[in-house]
Amino acid sequence: MNRRKFVERTSLLLTTGLAGFPLKSEVSKKPLAKIRIRNVNSNFEREPLNPYRFKGSAITDSWQAISLLESDTGIRKIGLGTQGVLWSDSSVFAAHSESAGNALMYAMSEHALQLIKGTSFTTPIDLLDTLLPEVLAYGKLITRNPDLRKTFALNALVSVDNAAWLLYAQENKMARFDDMVPAAYKPGLSYRHNKVASIPSFSVGTTAEKIKAAADEGYFIMKLKTGSAGTQSEMIEKDIAFLTAVHKAIGHYETPYTKTGKIPYYFDANGRYEKKETLLRFLDHAKKIGAFDQIAVIEEPFEENNEVFVGDMGVRVAADESAHTVEDAARRIEQGYSAIAVKAIAKTLSMTMKITQLAYEKKIPCFCADLTVNPILVDWNKSVAARLPPFPGMTVGLQETNGHQYYKNWDKMMAYHPKAGATWTKTQKGVYLTDQSFYEQSGGIFDPSAHYEAVFPDK
Repeated sequence: MNRRKFVERTSLLLTTGLAGFPLKSEVSKKPLAKIRIRNVNSNFEREPLNPYRFKGSAITDSWQAISLLESDTGIRKIGLGTQGVLWSDSSVFAAHSESAGNALMYAMSEHALQLIKGTSFTTPIDLLDTLLPEVLAYGKLITRNPDLRKTFALNALVSVDNAAWLLYAQENKMARFDDMVPAAYKPGLSYRHNKVASIPSFSVGTTAEKIKAAADEGYFIMKLKTGSAGTQSEMIEKDIAFLTAVHKAIGHYETPYTKTGKIPYYFDANGRYEKKETLLRFLDHAKKIGAFDQIAVIEEPFEENNEVFVGDMGVRVAADESAHTVEDAARRIEQGYSAIAVKAIAKTLSMTMKITQLAYEKKIPCFCADLTVNPILVDWNKSVAARLPPFPGMTVGLQETNGHQYYKNWDKMMAYHPKAGATWTKTQKGVYLTDQSFYEQSGGIFDPSAHYEAVFPDK
């Protein structure tokens, strides 16, 4: 779609209110500002990783996308995004070098910014609804992949969406995260946890000893990657052996944050299981060794095109990357998925609001998963995790955060956080303390980062 048609479509959406933002809401009492974008810019920084193995491969380099939006009123806002090529579309990762895959996603972010320049929007949700199909189509073109996953495009839009939310908030004189959430989406984000679990992630091949060491530090729920490399028969044997070793190492640990007092297991197979029967073998073994009742959730065991019903296995199965949009999440719920891993830092805050509201209405619990994001994005994610209704069997909010495990320069990146040192930025015995200051300061997400501001010096 060329710029003229894009502008026409945007204008139509603004006029009719059909872009996903409801007309009948509290905001109608005070008209929202119509925001025109006069200037855009972008850049990225590469951050080296300790190899993070999943989906039968590994990532070693993480690109931090940085998008700038400037409105006609002179307000400039910078949004961040961490690119997850392997997570969002493993076929793109396999078809290119790691750097080339990242470059393709970055090109999609830049394309989105160029589409926005000179146009207007009222809410970031309007903007995302307009951008997503265009950016996805562009992505299919440059990757030469007609089946490019929507999550790849959403991931490319995170930095743009975040900049739009910050601009939207200031243009409308909104000082806190709660003020920024549109009325239609408040019910799904209205809880106030005073603690949020800090969930580390352990890649395929991690030893039970390393997992035990984390439990000894106070981590009580950990994301355990399964779906070992190899054939399906090789995979299940390795996964069963891993489960046995983990249960033997930490199965007897106790925690005050679950209703049973036992440590819960959170497994993520990243779509590696081809058949339901294979997963049932894993679950049968869990029953055999007494670990089954401690399985809190199994995330994305199957590829998204596998439409097998999962609601009859006696365990909570969560959708993650397959729940690209709110429509995809609804289909997953129909297939028996009874939890959704939401990622405001990987599928945009705009789409996450839609999904969390649907889940709230369908009584499907959500929790926040990570994308190995930078420290500032951890608090964007935490702002959602702290407001989600309690996960069954848990007494605190849930948020995966694994950047400290995989970024080689994590401590240096922490210094980029505008609220570095705040109590709620640090894990304390397995949890973040989301106290009153966290909510009052919105996790620091409205505060500018001197490091990232310096990327775009005034002309």
